[in-house]
Amino acid sequence: MPAVGESHGTTLSIHADGKAGKLGPRPEPVLVLALECGRPRAGSVRYRLSELTVVHLGRGSERRAEKAGNELTIRVPDKWMSSKHAKIEPSFGRWVLVDTESKNGSIVDGHTTKRAVLTDGSLIELGHTLFIFFERLPIEAEASPLLELTPSDGPAGIVTLMPAWHGELSRIRQIASSEIPMLIEGESGTGKEVIARAIHVLSERRGEFIPVNCGALPENLVESELFGYKKGAFSGAQSDHPGLVRSADGGTLFLDEIGDLPASSQAALLRVLQEREVMPVGGTRPVAIDLRVVAATHRDLDDMVADQTFRHDLFARLAGFRIAVPPLTERRSDLGILIGVLYARMFPADHPGFDIDAARLLLRYPWPLNVRELEQALATAQVLAGTELVRAEHLPDTVRSGRPPGAPRPVVLSEGDQKVRDQVVAALREHQGNVSAVARALDKDRKQIQRWIKRFGLDPSTYR
Repeated sequence: MPAVGESHGTTLSIHADGKAGKLGPRPEPVLVLALECGRPRAGSVRYRLSELTVVHLGRGSERRAEKAGNELTIRVPDKWMSSKHAKIEPSFGRWVLVDTESKNGSIVDGHTTKRAVLTDGSLIELGHTLFIFFERLPIEAEASPLLELTPSDGPAGIVTLMPAWHGELSRIRQIASSEIPMLIEGESGTGKEVIARAIHVLSERRGEFIPVNCGALPENLVESELFGYKKGAFSGAQSDHPGLVRSADGGTLFLDEIGDLPASSQAALLRVLQEREVMPVGGTRPVAIDLRVVAATHRDLDDMVADQTFRHDLFARLAGFRIAVPPLTERRSDLGILIGVLYARMFPADHPGFDIDAARLLLRYPWPLNVRELEQALATAQVLAGTELVRAEHLPDTVRSGRPPGAPRPVVLSEGDQKVRDQVVAALREHQGNVSAVARALDKDRKQIQRWIKRFGLDPSTYR
């Protein structure tokens, strides 16, 4: 294994190496430096922990990682961190954070602690720097021990610290320069158009990127908007109009929400893709076109083809290469880099960054509406914060409360109930979710602990 320190200062390639005999991914413990509050543009770093006996964390003059034997030392230029702030080490099959000589304390999942057993997804705050611990993240055996990404590493939307998504993005890079049509599938708001734009950039096609929202086109105007029309073709056609398809000549046509395209227009689009020519409404001669087609949908086109609500021959023309974009709930390791990408785009270069409370809220919120929701939250913060630090009050109510749109209102606990809940949570964390051990520690019957767990909406498995 190469020394981790040798990788510092350079952004490692995220291209697949394509070697024969490549080993498959295996789950292993990983630490992600997600976000530096004062330097959101610095990006995120993923550290593999499986072959380490201890990780030392502290302040340094610059961000760097140095490996000596089986020990890793991570330095961050954070004035709120101590030079010997904390360490993370394995203990009886788990990983434990121990506060060493810090002045401002170490916080795990919102609780100040001297020692805490880390669970999958634990959010660690040291000074004004946030880390996320993953207990079992699948990693390729030949992957670097350190992977560092910044917002400038390639087109927006195709950088990731998530191993499975990294593999898909590598395939996208390989295929982007070809003429193969691509179908991007995923939930609304996952960034399908961002990926389509990245594909266009990587293709180096000379023409423009033309997005078309198929679901927003009035059914009676689909063909005239897509294929154009000749002057006098219908009432109101006072001049020739090239249409969206011809506007993408030499470039990329992005058909967003292709599943919403009316059945009456699917046959016309199929002909365009087959013949590589467009017949404007009212025209007598087809016009040759050269374009790359990228389509996207949040619908299940396979089911639509089976139900005969989407043409199978059109589907075959669109699905040369299929990409399934994961929801943001499955990309928690990428939250920091995504925040950095959006921050770099929205905020001025001299902006001071995030207050620690705001950063904590951003990393703890579940983002059920995906990247679009994150983008809107930061856009709101940019307007409200102006040139000042982004604080909690600059974020949307949903993010501050941790209650996504449509979620039931949380039960308001009395002061006494809250105290009991805090005791149970602390005991669950200390005893790694073992209910019997919690009962013994609190000197209560096991059934009472189970009643409290149910009442307070706790899940012991999240503490294991």
